[in-house]
Amino acid sequence: MTAGTFESDIPIPSEVKNNVFITSLDKIYNWSRRNSMWPMTFGLACCAIEMICAASSRYDMARFGMEVFRATPRQSDLMIVSGTVTKKMVPTIVRLYNQMPEPRYVLSMGACANGGGPFKEGYNVVDGIDKFVPVDVYVPGCPPTPQALIYGLLTLHEKISQQSFTNVPWYSKDDPMAGVFPIPVLGPDLVDLRQVDVIRQEALRTQGLERAAAADAAVSEEIDAEVAA
Repeated sequence: MTAGTFESDIPIPSEVKNNVFITSLDKIYNWSRRNSMWPMTFGLACCAIEMICAASSRYDMARFGMEVFRATPRQSDLMIVSGTVTKKMVPTIVRLYNQMPEPRYVLSMGACANGGGPFKEGYNVVDGIDKFVPVDVYVPGCPPTPQALIYGLLTLHEKISQQSFTNVPWYSKDDPMAGVFPIPVLGPDLVDLRQVDVIRQEALRTQGLERAAAADAAVSEEIDAEVAA
């Protein structure tokens, strides 16, 4: 190195930059998480068949460190919502998501989970699971092929690689209940408790309109009676 030349001025080959990652704690942290992700054993409809195929020896999800499907949300960090999401199933999905430890991720697999699919106008189907839990990756298709699912998993790996433990929400000092989502109530229809204020205002507005209509009808009846007399 000559006088007046700084180390930062020396170009570093890209091969060396890619290999020297041990100095970055974020890279080590993200590398370990994305290569040891445990999906939850959770299938809803025909997309679950393709998910099972992706875990078979032909497609071999184990190449990416994701072969350990867990039967409990307590040991899972990835929920693959694979299939049609009915209103009766949404409370269970949200409850399972709340039971998963941070960091946790959601992959929406298939047209039904993404937006309702061919059953979108059905009375018992929700038009997208992202209305109730946050979705990190969407995999289109009806159903998606195992290759498409693996591509979605690799996309999730790329997203994890961009994260830093210094600003991720699960290491912040905010309210620990901030990541807990209210479980919808299934009654005559599915009620999202986050929309209670909106529902109450709409109910009051409807009641006001009904009362106004009833008052108008009563006045009209009195006028008609007076005219008839």
